[in-house]
Amino acid sequence: MQAEPIQSRWDDAVAATLSEPELLLYRSNLLGSDMRITNFGGGNTSAKIMMTDPLDGQQVEVLWVKGSGGDLGSIKLDGFSTLYMDKLRALKNRYRGLALEDEMVAYLPHCTFNLNPRAASIDTPLHAYIKQAHVDHMHPDAVIAIAACANSKSLTAKIFEGELGWLPWQRPGYDLGLKLEALSSEQPHLKGIILEGHGLFTWGDTAKSCYETTLAIIRRADDWLAANSRQPAFGGSRSAPLPAEERTSIAARLMPLLRGKISQQEYKLGHFDDSAAVLEFVCSADLQPLAALGTSCPDHFLRTKIRPFVVDFDPLNQDLDKLVAGLDDALAAYRADYTAYYQRCRHDNSPAVRDANPIIYLIPGVGMLSFAKDKATARIAGEFYVNAINVMRGANGVDTYVGLPEQEAFDIEYWLLEEAKLQRMPKPKSLAGRIALVTGGAGGIGQAVARQLLQEGACVMLTDIDSEALAQAKEALRKVAGPDNLATVRADITSEEQVETILNASALAFGGLDLLVSNAGIASSAPFEETSLALWERNQSILVTGYFLASRGAYRMMQQQKLGGSMVFVASKNGLVASGGAAAYCTAKAAEIHLARCLALEGAAHGIRVNVVNPDAVIRGSRIWDGKWKEERAASNKIDSDDIEDFYRQRSMLKRSVLPEDISEAVYFLLSEKAGKSTGNIINVDAGNAAAFTR
Repeated sequence: MQAEPIQSRWDDAVAATLSEPELLLYRSNLLGSDMRITNFGGGNTSAKIMMTDPLDGQQVEVLWVKGSGGDLGSIKLDGFSTLYMDKLRALKNRYRGLALEDEMVAYLPHCTFNLNPRAASIDTPLHAYIKQAHVDHMHPDAVIAIAACANSKSLTAKIFEGELGWLPWQRPGYDLGLKLEALSSEQPHLKGIILEGHGLFTWGDTAKSCYETTLAIIRRADDWLAANSRQPAFGGSRSAPLPAEERTSIAARLMPLLRGKISQQEYKLGHFDDSAAVLEFVCSADLQPLAALGTSCPDHFLRTKIRPFVVDFDPLNQDLDKLVAGLDDALAAYRADYTAYYQRCRHDNSPAVRDANPIIYLIPGVGMLSFAKDKATARIAGEFYVNAINVMRGANGVDTYVGLPEQEAFDIEYWLLEEAKLQRMPKPKSLAGRIALVTGGAGGIGQAVARQLLQEGACVMLTDIDSEALAQAKEALRKVAGPDNLATVRADITSEEQVETILNASALAFGGLDLLVSNAGIASSAPFEETSLALWERNQSILVTGYFLASRGAYRMMQQQKLGGSMVFVASKNGLVASGGAAAYCTAKAAEIHLARCLALEGAAHGIRVNVVNPDAVIRGSRIWDGKWKEERAASNKIDSDDIEDFYRQRSMLKRSVLPEDISEAVYFLLSEKAGKSTGNIINVDAGNAAAFTR
């Protein structure tokens, strides 16, 4: 199944320098760095290590195991829980049977070693009761493909020739830990155990032997599936993928529409995937029946819901208008089906039904969309469904794929322990789920605005005409945002086509647009009689036409989504107060302000607010003030250019410098719900200028 076999990356020279806990970390990072071995956040590792008890100084056996919510690829030592093994073994005396196994989770904190604050996961007993010192629990697609076959047990025996045991499907928990202990003890020759529909357990006496056993088992499964799979996959092709440009065009059109329809209760963010694996599946003859079966592995299922939403689209006879017209009814049918599933499977103490909208959207010929409450979760949900596609390909290639039974799926999705975890999640930030576009994003104000929006939880599409400066801004802001929440596109906002490119990029990257900060700017100075037509038109093109094109495009997308929206124009004090020697600039800034007022009038009916921030003399961090404008304003005011900041500070009423961060505070306020009842307004951030008072 894999073009390149999974290779051991164990380095004995590195390992020789590590302590036992560090060896566990080393092994975990190696395993978690390869998506073929386990998915993001999935699987766990452990080691039983002799350590000095801080209470009496004696040597005690301690279980180090990946803590709740961690990711093996990026985990650090503080991501592992540590528990006394003697106390974990003593817990067997408290166990009252399968019906009450969830109560055992509350005992785990009582087993904590050395006051470690990292919470132990539900999988802790699955590691604790296997006698070997080192245990891996992975979710490799190749092994899950075997685990998800109708004849999983017999295939396990055939492929692994008695080296792996097999256990029937059971929800992870204390009782499954006892079953793993029993099977591994009864058959001490085993190298591991396959859990039906779930994943793989392997073990070893050393960290290296455990790691290499895990890899060897996965390679064996890979090789067997490759040698025995029927072709073509998924019943063969029903249609060919559309050309890449058509795929992205369709996705860019659909994502804001879908996002608007599923974000009425909670803002969602989207992700688009048209990788080869996805296209093979969505273009296949068996797409509909396989998609209806849902996923098998609980890690896949928790991220992707019980089944995906297959979009009614025929790439051989494209009719996007028909597709769009049918979305409301199709989504309503999906929600009704999900609610019926909830009603069929619910228990007396089940949590209330959650958001019934789909997470995964499969579009024949185009690819896959995924939507979730944040961008990383949307991307990861898509990755998990790719895992599920790989599992279905492998299982159906050698046997019959079996999805998770409906009641078992429900009991995991609405597990009270999972609900408790959801309730412990931190409160969302003020702009969580929002998508912002910042023009002129490479400048001092643009970067400050983007930084603040990212810190408040928004996703940001940053655009600028200066490619080099934009790349530098992206590098700086990624340290704040991480890889998922920030995207950039080089563009000229005076071009209608390039503005369309920006908006399509925002739709593809995040799903749509909620917030616009029109900030692109220039500055110019010239006596009126020396103002050339070219200078006049340059100001009008960037500061008026550019703001018109960006806001018109954003306005149209916000109308499509029907989620409202907010825009802020970064204008200038000069839009209210005339300045000698800057007629072209002042006139264009005045036009910006009036455009904002006009848009505020029309946008109100759609819940779209439009406001203005007027900076003055933002010199530090400004690319405008680094150039000719600084020299021109210094000459106009008959001062040295090095004295320009002090001159403007002393000119202000408050005698204070205005910084990019001051502008970003005002922009954030107007964009956020803190100003939810304000539109058509102006905030001056100029340290006080009586001539610019708006009333």
